[in-house]
Amino acid sequence: MHLIQYYDDQGNRAVGVTLDGQTHRVNGVASVYELTQRAMRGIDGLGNSIAELGLGEPLDKARLLAEGRLLAPIDHPDPAHLHVTGTGLTHLGSAATRDAMHKANSDKPAGELTDSMKMFHMGLEGGKPVAGEKGVQPEWFYKGNGHIVSNPGHPIPSPSFALDAGEEPEIAGIYVIDQHGQPRRLGFALANEFSDHVTERINYLYLAHSKLRACSFGPELRVGDLPSHVEGMSRIWRDGEVLWEKPFLSGEDNMSHTIANLEYHHFKYPLFCQPGDVHVHCFGTATLSFADGISTRQDDIFEIEESQFGLPLRNPVRVEQERPTIIHGIY
Repeated sequence: MHLIQYYDDQGNRAVGVTLDGQTHRVNGVASVYELTQRAMRGIDGLGNSIAELGLGEPLDKARLLAEGRLLAPIDHPDPAHLHVTGTGLTHLGSAATRDAMHKANSDKPAGELTDSMKMFHMGLEGGKPVAGEKGVQPEWFYKGNGHIVSNPGHPIPSPSFALDAGEEPEIAGIYVIDQHGQPRRLGFALANEFSDHVTERINYLYLAHSKLRACSFGPELRVGDLPSHVEGMSRIWRDGEVLWEKPFLSGEDNMSHTIANLEYHHFKYPLFCQPGDVHVHCFGTATLSFADGISTRQDDIFEIEESQFGLPLRNPVRVEQERPTIIHGIY
């Protein structure tokens, strides 16, 4: 089952569901968040809540995407209560590019592991604990709140001060915190965890700055567990032609951590268990165009696709105008 959010022909928000290859409007709800709240008040889950509401007219998802009418597959009525976060060095092979960045700016003797490689090996050794045990915690970062999310098909803004505008093709877990403070997983979506790799390369302590960028996820929310093997394609279009493309892998077969371990080390903080909040948590990648020497520019188009997740995620790059920062006191 896949969920989408969109604007209907009258400009009203609506929810669609894909079941058995057919997509229809879900009656009676205007957002996936509303649908989730309804499901959490009962005991039957999203599927039965949709069945109770009933289905409306059939939908052409591809047309909605082409017309710019798809929204991110979940949002929050108050964007400040949607948290976008992520973990890095979680995939087999994901340390290579990061390690190369840090070695270029390191005074460590030849043969001594960088901090990134140490973190990666910690994940290999302790990222998949047996049931009942706690695994090693991953690298973790904060990206922003709902204000940084670009809808599928719409531009991802890159700030004027950015040194790079690079894609990161990932899988994101989608969660809502219930009334008891318990995280409830809805499912997973494709994500472009857009980052500034040149800033990060200056010094790995700039990782936090490099992640404070916009992002996009969707267009569809795949309800349920993450497949153990995810194999999609990430590409960049420029002037109507493919500039770069490469497969990306995810799912636990291709990761050094379990999803459960990554979830535990995020939601162990009470801050992230506030009732009603939405969490979009990106699980990392091992595939970057930056590692192949690609530097993107205005109007390049990112495309991330994987058949198990429905429609591809596409977003052009938009470089923002410089915005003066003037601080006024109130004394």
